[in-house]
Amino acid sequence: MQHLRLLLAIEERGSLRQAADELALTQPAVTKMLQDMEALLGVPLFERHVRGLRPTRFGATATRYAKLVFSDMAGFRDELAALESGKIGKVRVGAVMAPTPVLLAEVIRRLKRDHPLLDVSVQVDTSDVLVPLLERDQLDLVLGRVPEGWDTSLLEFDQLGEEGLAIVVCRDHPLVKRRKPSFEELATFPWIMQPLPSPMRALVDRSFADAGVTPPSSTIETAAVLMTTSLLPGSDLVAVLPASVAAFYARLDVLKVLPVPLPRKLGPYGIVTRRGRPLSASMSLLVDTLRAAAAEGLA
Repeated sequence: MQHLRLLLAIEERGSLRQAADELALTQPAVTKMLQDMEALLGVPLFERHVRGLRPTRFGATATRYAKLVFSDMAGFRDELAALESGKIGKVRVGAVMAPTPVLLAEVIRRLKRDHPLLDVSVQVDTSDVLVPLLERDQLDLVLGRVPEGWDTSLLEFDQLGEEGLAIVVCRDHPLVKRRKPSFEELATFPWIMQPLPSPMRALVDRSFADAGVTPPSSTIETAAVLMTTSLLPGSDLVAVLPASVAAFYARLDVLKVLPVPLPRKLGPYGIVTRRGRPLSASMSLLVDTLRAAAAEGLA
């Protein structure tokens, strides 16, 4: 563990002297520890440059695993403390928009009903933001999809449902009176869009391209549903939301869904976890409840 602490200290401080000070060791001692690690692994972990030391590609990999070790140790302590106090633990969930208002909301209600001491934290964002957080152990699982082109060798994906999309506007938008607005008409209005490289934004851009229409030039970029639904009322803005989210807000009479089917669809979403990582008791509960709710047709 001391060798792993040294790796992180060198990466953070950028010098052996400062790393030695942080670990309360002498510089010759940390120099020997680093040499021992490099001899054991057979690769250079750090290289010298003008301002000190920086990780090689081998060192970057080693420090990444060192961070995971210490994160796992912290999680281990937290879970033991939770079990001792009668709690079941904590689970950190990242979720895309589509399953949030129906599937995830119902799952959390069930978990809190049956396990009131379970702590749940939820971060709603796009998959390209959430999956890196999962890989850095800042989330326990993601309810979403693996981004296009992502290295899947370290991830597990368990499909739960499909994500349809809907084009939405405010209740008194000019396009509400149109029986079937065209993409040419849609492009004349300003849009609220998710920022690139989110899958939803890429799909919308490709849908305009398929229709031979230049995507809207006036856009507001945000991935926040609250921001989107707050901007729509009383404006001529157009937005795209997951169909389940759009239906939820349409039932509240906050917005209207336009009868414009998108020719392209997002890939299925599901449970994304890190391959080879054991599930904690709280994670197992969440996964089991998600699967049961999806099997009931809530996905």
